[in-house]
Amino acid sequence: MLPQFLLTETTVREAGTGPDLNLGDQQGGTLILTLGITRIIEQESIDISIWGSADGADWGTKALISFPQKFYCGTYQILLDLSETPQVKHLRAKWQMNRWGKGDPKPLFSIYLFVQAMQHMAAAG
Repeated sequence: MLPQFLLTETTVREAGTGPDLNLGDQQGGTLILTLGITRIIEQESIDISIWGSADGADWGTKALISFPQKFYCGTYQILLDLSETPQVKHLRAKWQMNRWGKGDPKPLFSIYLFVQAMQHMAAAG
């Protein structure tokens, strides 16, 4: 099932939540999450967190992991170890944005999120 996009490249202007992804046979495994930021405007930030669910309905009250706050275009990776939460069958991303300074007060980011299994990455390298 993996590798796969958790969020295809999307332009966002306000807080939101992406679609859920069924982990299939990667449940309980270690995943590499790649965040790509391909477009921004100055004086803004984005916070992206990854949430897990056992049933695709209850997403709990705490994210599994979060990327450090981002301000610039680039590609960023984090590891998500699901061995402590083997009940998680679904993942999804949530984001919050902030903009300050002059001009349009609405932030603008073009982002994508890609997920792959750790062993898939090791085999490719």
